[in-house]
Amino acid sequence: MKPKLVVLSGAGISAESGLRTFRDSDGLWEGHDVYEVASPTGWQNNPSLVQEFYNLRRKDVLAAMPNAAHSGLAQLEQWYDVRVITQNIDDLHERGGSTRVLHLHGEILKMRSVHDETTLYEIREDIQMGQLAPDGGQFRPHVVWFGEDVSMIQPAVLEIVQADVFVLIGTSLNVYPAAGLVNYLRADVPRYIIDKKIPPVSDSHSWTLIEKPATEGVAELLDLLRP
Repeated sequence: MKPKLVVLSGAGISAESGLRTFRDSDGLWEGHDVYEVASPTGWQNNPSLVQEFYNLRRKDVLAAMPNAAHSGLAQLEQWYDVRVITQNIDDLHERGGSTRVLHLHGEILKMRSVHDETTLYEIREDIQMGQLAPDGGQFRPHVVWFGEDVSMIQPAVLEIVQADVFVLIGTSLNVYPAAGLVNYLRADVPRYIIDKKIPPVSDSHSWTLIEKPATEGVAELLDLLRP
């Protein structure tokens, strides 16, 4: 049986594909206060603005290509049972070749009714205001906004507790509950951090630190983990 390698990825892995993160720019995301465009209150106040914001993000994702970090993680499936837990709403891990990807914060290429978060519909075009689900609710992006429950956190915990190797890549560990996942690792699990700016971790001595951008860092990781 292949050892289980669990990856927790954040915006840093998609940044090299040209997808920007609001954390890099003082809490502004494409010129908007993040709570205006990524919270239930923002949706209540101005649903058209929120819809347009995510329609633009969807176009960005569709135009982006996976980079060498995405494809490098997929290569590890030759030797490991790789499970990717991502905070990203893009599909670059899947397009890069990873076959088991859990999206903590939703997926921009899916939509759902405002009344039902479990029935999902593929979407590659814009979602229009007035475009209704079969249950009569307005369609919205299938993304987790600030203040909403992260329903995939329990499945993610189940992956983490079974990890034989763990890799943290491109995440600042600022967003909870995702940042708390590292606390579920067994003490003896080899763990690696890839980031051009290593985030603070309480037991840094037990981590292998690779202070590089994701593409360079994953290339180094492949050398370290290849049997």
